[in-house]
Amino acid sequence: EVQLVESGGGLVQPGGSLRLSCAASEFTFNSRTMSWVRQAPGKGLEWVSDINSGGSSTTYADSVKGRFTISRDNARNTLYLQMNSLKPEDTAVYYCAAPKPGYVRCWGRWCSDYWGQGTQVTVTS
Repeated sequence: EVQLVESGGGLVQPGGSLRLSCAASEFTFNSRTMSWVRQAPGKGLEWVSDINSGGSSTTYADSVKGRFTISRDNARNTLYLQMNSLKPEDTAVYYCAAPKPGYVRCWGRWCSDYWGQGTQVTVTS
């Protein structure tokens, strides 16, 4: 069974940092583009970032550009999201996902093959 398991969320003050991880198993992680998607309280899903299979190409939503960094370790089947200069509006459940081949900036399950259970990030003073 394919599993994507996120970790690293928590409570942080504005301006702080967190590093999210997503451990993947039972699929060919190193051949897939991977994504981070988030859902703020009372709002819809928002695509955050993509990284290609080799890690050489990344894209970001304008809302996080310059503050978040996506990366991956294919030897460890793990995806990361380094989040710096966090703002209260970054408060959300963060999901890692494997988009269907050919999809970019995929924000929902309809365009994803696999989806994690999410990790809560709360930014508050």
